Amino acid sequence: MGDVVTIPREEYDRLRAAAEDLADLQTYDRAKADLSEGRDELIPAEYADRLLDGESALRVYRDLRGLTQAALAEEARVNRVTIAEIETGRKHGSVKTLCALADALEVALDDLTSDIGRSADRMKN
Repeated sequence: MGDVVTIPREEYDRLRAAAEDLADLQTYDRAKADLSEGRDELIPAEYADRLLDGESALRVYRDLRGLTQAALAEEARVNRVTIAEIETGRKHGSVKTLCALADALEVALDDLTSDIGRSADRMKN
């Protein structure tokens, strides 16, 4: 067994709080660096609210980028009708299609697929 050090509870609590504060500051610094170096972006509240309200992530990110369905279809090389069907929840889209759309919108695939479970539930009802 290693060395054992006994310290008063107050000192332990103070050190633990300081360690948590340091971890929070490091997380903050990483987030700021990611933003300034273009590895992450802030989403305006109106778009975040739409995502939280369950609107199609594809539609929200398309609107955020200022693209029409036709412009996105051309950029991603997919059919415009496919985009409309995914946005309305009639279809989920293949992995290949979703990857192409995510690339064109410059978002992670996960950003577009977070609402697939909700749309599947709507399709059942």
